[in-house]
Amino acid sequence: MSEYVLDALSEELSQQAHASRRQRHSTDDTLVLSELRSSAVVDHLDDDDAPVELITFGTLRETCPNCGHAHLKLVLRQRAVRVAHLFCAECQGCFDARYSNGAPALTI
Repeated sequence: MSEYVLDALSEELSQQAHASRRQRHSTDDTLVLSELRSSAVVDHLDDDDAPVELITFGTLRETCPNCGHAHLKLVLRQRAVRVAHLFCAECQGCFDARYSNGAPALTI
């Protein structure tokens, strides 16, 4: 299992996105991505060759640590998905996201 660290936002982007709140960028905003095995995240159907249909909930600003250029997509729990995760459509990698303090970033 691999881990990757991503900054949530640069200071300039953070100020633009939160102009009304004026939050400072801190180390608590850093995301740590851990690569997950797809078999632990998604239930595969009887036929391994059959594509699994996933509903994604938007493209994120974070890019795939494996590909380096593809933006990750948020996949929430659904019929064939056991765990909410970030997904790369290019390499089909699945990632868990946590803040640097260990708190999960994908839970409500």
